[in-house]
Amino acid sequence: MVNAHDLLWGMTPAHLPAGAPAWAVEAVGTVVVRRATVTPGWVAVGVRGRLREQRFAAEMPIAAVQRRVTPEALRDVASTRDLPALQALEQLRPVLTPLNWGITGSAGFELATGIEALHARSDLDLILRTPEPLDRNDARDLLTALDKAACAVDMQLQTPFGAIALREWAGPSRRVLLKTVSGAHLVLDPWQAVA
Repeated sequence: MVNAHDLLWGMTPAHLPAGAPAWAVEAVGTVVVRRATVTPGWVAVGVRGRLREQRFAAEMPIAAVQRRVTPEALRDVASTRDLPALQALEQLRPVLTPLNWGITGSAGFELATGIEALHARSDLDLILRTPEPLDRNDARDLLTALDKAACAVDMQLQTPFGAIALREWAGPSRRVLLKTVSGAHLVLDPWQAVA
């Protein structure tokens, strides 16, 4: 089973639809799982190009997956590059150690592939697995710790039904945006199935 933000190897240019941009054909080696409804036996993926605006939504057969790296598998991967996002990661590891967390986004991609995807203005994207509801006061405390890091940190809370932004859950609004395979929904409780 694959989950959103997992990195997959094994996709080939033959899996891309006709008319895919040339940069996507070149970059197809490692893809990231995205949230979308697909045909059984397939997985929704995103192809990352070298530039931030180079993102291409596609699908690949699950049978083609040769390797899978989860965000949690990257927690202890070190980098020799000296960038704010990687400094923030070093600062936050002790804070996050007791939690079920992982690294996503450009930092996760770079740590998993060795391809330089981060730059000096990159933020740090993290995911926190929250099978049980996270108290909003605990969310605020966690956000306070993240906001002391060397760069902006964007953490998603992964509930059994989708993902929400920690910053939103820690905020004043009662309703939050839950990202699911069927799209985004405004909900009061992201730990309840969307009707």
